[in-house]
Amino acid sequence: MLENMKESLLYALSRRYRLSHTTDLHSHLIPNIDDGLSDLQQSIAIIKQLKIIGFNKIITTPHIMSHRYANTKEIINAGYELVKKELMQQKIDIEIEYAAEYYYDEHFLELINKKELLTFGDNYVLFELSYISKPFMLEATVKRMIEMGYKPILAHPERYTYYEKASDYEALKMMGLHLQINLNSTQGFYGKKVKNAVDKIVNLGIVDFIGSDIHSQRYMDSFYKSIQCEYYLEIFKKNKIKNNYL
Repeated sequence: MLENMKESLLYALSRRYRLSHTTDLHSHLIPNIDDGLSDLQQSIAIIKQLKIIGFNKIITTPHIMSHRYANTKEIINAGYELVKKELMQQKIDIEIEYAAEYYYDEHFLELINKKELLTFGDNYVLFELSYISKPFMLEATVKRMIEMGYKPILAHPERYTYYEKASDYEALKMMGLHLQINLNSTQGFYGKKVKNAVDKIVNLGIVDFIGSDIHSQRYMDSFYKSIQCEYYLEIFKKNKIKNNYL
């Protein structure tokens, strides 16, 4: 009953605005394989909400982190098939794909050299860094990825505490990285420092992709509020967002 009321409210509110991007990149919707959604029912509920507010494609990206979430293509695919089957059974018509959010560690470097990374779109790869420790040899790794035919996307650069200045973010772009911000960052979901950082990146005009990075209903609620704000439209005015080309 409560879920039906929430869906009805989303339908009503979504008629007041139009999304500027209809492909969501970066989420944790495959249940029980990382720190995202914990069961299939929650996954389907979030996907239904994304469809209601206007998304027609989702690229979900479970963590691959050797010391914490040792996921493989086979593990991710098995979970994806369960989600896809349930969506078909409930006749929820939305396109869903999977890749991964790789953690920058030795395992990631090994997969680059073996050319075994999960990709999406035009050979894009999503990866993240430590939040507190600056990565070793990042520029050389990005160069290697590009040599191997990958197009690297750095997830939520605004969340790394060691990057603060405009020149830091411009240097990341100069390496050949594509930058993906979390929309929730623009509303202070991760704190004031992260909000200030994402403001800086948006105003530089160097954002390539927007992600929801949904882990739970709390993230989804914040994401929905974020796309209703004027700031959301400002991002598209100042940056060339590529989500809809995926």
